[in-house]
Amino acid sequence: MALTGFFAWETHRELRPFPEGLRPNGLSSHKAQFLDRNGIPLSVTYTHPWNINDWLPLHEIPPLLQNAFIESEDRRFFDHHGVDWIARAHAMAQNFLALRPVRGASTITEQVVRILHPRPRTLWSRWIEGYEAGQLEKHFSKSDILEFYLNQVPYARQRRGILQASRLYFDRDLDTLNAREALALAVLVRAPSRLDLPNDSKRLEKSIQKLARHMRREGKLSDDQYVCALKSPWVLSESRLPVDAGHFIQHVFRLGFIQRHHSVGSASANPVGGLHLQEPYSSYSARIMTTLDSSLQIKVQNILDQRLQDLRGKDVRDGAVLVVNHETGEVLAWVNGGGFSRDTPGGWIDAVTTPRQPGSTLKPFLYAMALDLGWTAATLIEDSPVIEAVGSGLHPFRNYSRKFYGPLRLREALGNSLNIPAIRTIQFTGVDRFLERLHELGFRSLTQPSAYYGEGLALGNGEVSLLELVQAYSVLALNGEFRPLRFTLGEAPGKGASRRIFSDEASSLIANILSDPQARRLEFGSGNILRLPVQTAVKTGTSNDHRDAWAVGFSYRHTVGVWMGNLDRRPTNGITGTTGPGLVLRAVFAELNRLEESRPLYLSPHLTVVNICRESGLRATPLCPTIREWFKRDDIPQSFCPLHSGFQSIKKVDITPQEEHFTNLHLLQPTPDLQLAMDPYIPDEIEAFSLTIPNHVQIVKVEWIIDGKVWGVTGINEHRFVWPVSRGVHFAQARVWRSEAVEPSMTPKVRFFVK
Repeated sequence: MALTGFFAWETHRELRPFPEGLRPNGLSSHKAQFLDRNGIPLSVTYTHPWNINDWLPLHEIPPLLQNAFIESEDRRFFDHHGVDWIARAHAMAQNFLALRPVRGASTITEQVVRILHPRPRTLWSRWIEGYEAGQLEKHFSKSDILEFYLNQVPYARQRRGILQASRLYFDRDLDTLNAREALALAVLVRAPSRLDLPNDSKRLEKSIQKLARHMRREGKLSDDQYVCALKSPWVLSESRLPVDAGHFIQHVFRLGFIQRHHSVGSASANPVGGLHLQEPYSSYSARIMTTLDSSLQIKVQNILDQRLQDLRGKDVRDGAVLVVNHETGEVLAWVNGGGFSRDTPGGWIDAVTTPRQPGSTLKPFLYAMALDLGWTAATLIEDSPVIEAVGSGLHPFRNYSRKFYGPLRLREALGNSLNIPAIRTIQFTGVDRFLERLHELGFRSLTQPSAYYGEGLALGNGEVSLLELVQAYSVLALNGEFRPLRFTLGEAPGKGASRRIFSDEASSLIANILSDPQARRLEFGSGNILRLPVQTAVKTGTSNDHRDAWAVGFSYRHTVGVWMGNLDRRPTNGITGTTGPGLVLRAVFAELNRLEESRPLYLSPHLTVVNICRESGLRATPLCPTIREWFKRDDIPQSFCPLHSGFQSIKKVDITPQEEHFTNLHLLQPTPDLQLAMDPYIPDEIEAFSLTIPNHVQIVKVEWIIDGKVWGVTGINEHRFVWPVSRGVHFAQARVWRSEAVEPSMTPKVRFFVK
């Protein structure tokens, strides 16, 4: 009696509670599954012990599959109450005669208990599982138990459930399987750790044939299905996700969206073995709906890969494309050339987030800043050679085409992406202020102080990512307002995340310039690939040595960025933003605009159109070559052009409001602490160095002074003197007689070195 009581007490102590329902509602501590905006899987994980992402209700599982599992695993499933005592007796007899375990007799219900309450495989565990199986059938119907079993039964390679197994072996859903494939899934669960269809198909033949014969005798397999089960060839296919979004998913993981979206489950959930099971199962907290559009992702991937294939002769291997709906802030496509791969060189590096030199793509932000500081689209900027100090040396800035156009309106300077006007513009805005503005736009990769970049920041000598660049261009598309990009649906922007960076007028003016084909005709011509059918603001960029090529643009709804280059940082064979990414950008916008009604870009209602002179930027007279330009109402030119009005002719008109910088008389060369080196291959007596002053200064005479001695005198409007160099520390000055002054002016003394 005491032994019976102890046995009953131990049995009761070992029993574990069952969940309220057998349909999972989420996990509290495992990796979530990411879906695109339409519910298409972007990721899959098999690291947790439960199938929570590929669950099918019983009525969606084909009857043939249900019958195959019942016949294979538990023929009297609908007759017993948890334990099949007849099967157990037969198994014990067979095992006794064989003197070793040759057959098990676990019912489907007992296997469900084993899945819910894992225990060591002992006789005591078998007793407890049998007892709990009876209890389980009191709580749930046969249909509930069978549904749970078919969705959680383990297979090889950490797969669980028949849907995951079908996709693993055949890359198809259950309703596409033939009889042979369905019976194979039923047989494979007998030894999932030992059997794997691609490697053990011959070992499965006898078991499949035996199961097919039995099901045919029972009337659960038709003659055609029987023939198919015996003779159909295997058609195996590697399971693959429908879309490659590995880099996008990695980025979302790094941002920590798992913690924000992956809920633990409701307070009423009953944790069983680490699984939270509850009704209803229709809302999975372990599934995260992202903003990505799988259809667009695939199309953009094909566009980029094809273009990279076409450019193989140009030694360009890598590329990336980012597509954003800036109206909603949603990222629609995140593409790397060749996709995500750990098997190819650099395939695991995300080119969307890797900082690279942006070339001229930062110029629109510089000019937008200048517009907010008082310039207009008609402000004249001098395009002539500029040499600036870089450390203890000199750097000559040039335009890409090596041409100089003289005074140009801001619209032309930006439209043609000229370097010299950009340098003069950053001299007006200041490097510090421009770098601060870039930080406000989200360029976190620019981590160095302004002195590190210098004026070359206007030409993209820092490094930024494609993600940062597209985020910044979306600010221009949103009329100067910064809104963080979104990666998951339902994601609310952070408090205070939206902020104004540029004025409404400046942003729309920049957009208007970047979409104006006439503004870029000097360098690009009028009919180039940047002229899109739907009004689109486009900017290209090319870094030093053609290592990076960019194209970024925005329409009324979408912002798109493209990068091409080599992730190992070797230069390409002459790829530019136009010849490389430009065609990809054009093709992507064609796809975006294909099914949408087009609209023009926004233009601020606070802008007024005025007829101005093409050459002077002032109000046009009847004799002027005229162009229409947009102005803020307070910035409309009040003066009429003197170049074509019969008044006194002038060479330059109203050259930029940066008078302070350009009228302060100083030496352009040498710069303070400049270090020069004598060339050992040139005779010392013929080596020389040019001393220069700003060429816009109207001068009558200049005395060029080195170390207190006048070495030469130049006449009217001569701004340069060639000095025969000699080794040592020297001090240079110039005494300048200007036409508007009676007395000469002396430039500040500049120290420099010759080695």
